[in-house]
Amino acid sequence: MATDDMTVVDLEILSDALVGREGGFLAIRRVGLRNVRSDGTRSLPYVCDFLARPMGIDAVVVAIYARSGGTVRVLLRDGLRPPLHLGRAAAPVSDDRTRLFSRELVAGIVERDDRGEAGLLRRAVLEVEEESGLIVRPDQMVVLGAGVFPSPGAMPERFHLYAVEVDPAAEHERRPMRGDGSPMEEGARLVWMELGAAIRACVTGELEDAKTELGLRRLAELLG
Repeated sequence: MATDDMTVVDLEILSDALVGREGGFLAIRRVGLRNVRSDGTRSLPYVCDFLARPMGIDAVVVAIYARSGGTVRVLLRDGLRPPLHLGRAAAPVSDDRTRLFSRELVAGIVERDDRGEAGLLRRAVLEVEEESGLIVRPDQMVVLGAGVFPSPGAMPERFHLYAVEVDPAAEHERRPMRGDGSPMEEGARLVWMELGAAIRACVTGELEDAKTELGLRRLAELLG
């Protein structure tokens, strides 16, 4: 256990490079570091790798919901997820699920022009339109608590969570999902689920996305 005089108070950067940047969606930032302790001493040098995303660091997550006859339903999206499909094969604990698609709340990357709270709201509105075809306004968005870091040991991404209520009749007026034009958007499908059933599906493993479970639980708390 570290004592008070061995507390890490800063990091000294010895080297800093991006690996695999060309043409990819993600890169690895490889940083050579030493810990700076409160007594002025330094640790041995070490390397820290984490994911970098040149187009934007953070993301918005939106719980789209509708109320009808005392029932709350949430809109979920089955999206293509190659990292799960290909990467899980090497996991020490595996199962028979292929996970080509993952059922999640609507979400999208915060881009460089999305500045401040107004920028986050703008991005949330755009992602709702792109990924669901529903048209909403910034003033309809409700913040679902503070942002969270989903994997602080692997990347600096922060999720900003919102909820927006839509009219149940809006499903009949929904525009076609246009996505962002990427092949990663192919095959996406929208599904309405009762809120309680969706939360239970997170517990049973039918839904496995962490940001989705968090958004659903915060929405349930908001609605009481």
